[in-house]
Amino acid sequence: MTIHLNNQADLEDAVHALVKQDPRLRAIFEVTGMPTLRRREPGFAGLAHIVCGQQLSIASAAAIWGRLTAAFEPFDHHACRRARADRLGRLGLSAAKIKTLKNVARELAAERLNLDVLAEEDADAAHHALTALHGIGPWTADVYLLFCLGHGDAWPAGDLAVQEAIKVGLGLGSRPNAKQMAPIAEPWRPLRGAAAHLWWSYYRAIKQREGVIAGEEKTNVVSNIVAVAKPRRDAKIAARTKPGSKHANHRFRRRPK
Repeated sequence: MTIHLNNQADLEDAVHALVKQDPRLRAIFEVTGMPTLRRREPGFAGLAHIVCGQQLSIASAAAIWGRLTAAFEPFDHHACRRARADRLGRLGLSAAKIKTLKNVARELAAERLNLDVLAEEDADAAHHALTALHGIGPWTADVYLLFCLGHGDAWPAGDLAVQEAIKVGLGLGSRPNAKQMAPIAEPWRPLRGAAAHLWWSYYRAIKQREGVIAGEEKTNVVSNIVAVAKPRRDAKIAARTKPGSKHANHRFRRRPK
């Protein structure tokens, strides 16, 4: 049975269960206190928002998403599928991201993909279904499952903030990689998503800075996601994503890497 983190009460119940389930987490919980649930929009819009923010600073990602939602109302898979690629490029999307979003839009339109049903699937199966899509990597898949669908067992194994928090919190000699994170999290099934919230809170407490999440709206929806597991190229991207710049036009003509 899939457990969902749909509200703060769900998260609190899950965290209390985790602390009882694994005594090692009691010390972590004493440092963090109760984490706050983060949720954002599901469906194509939620996935597109995450894709748009990959490898970008918060400000750059917010600017691009703002232009997209202003240009298309709503920015759903129908709008994305019909939109000209050059128009999407002028709004700030890279050629690779345009290809990814258009592919997802086609899959949804053809009813070969149903993002909503992933909330009820086994977390690993849902993860593989998403990563089978062109341009959707493990981090994007796990963040979508956890924050857009509230999947209680989604586990962002590739997130550097979670890895670093676990290294410190469990007293490991080195930061575990994504492959090593799987057996570490095994005792926390089927609540690995709640464990991720706990570890992000721990990262924030020990580093005095945000990890995967930065900034919230009053509605408790995540307003920005920082891809800490991905390389930063903010200076180059800022120039390339400025609408109408020669960098933006040149970038669109180049083949995606």
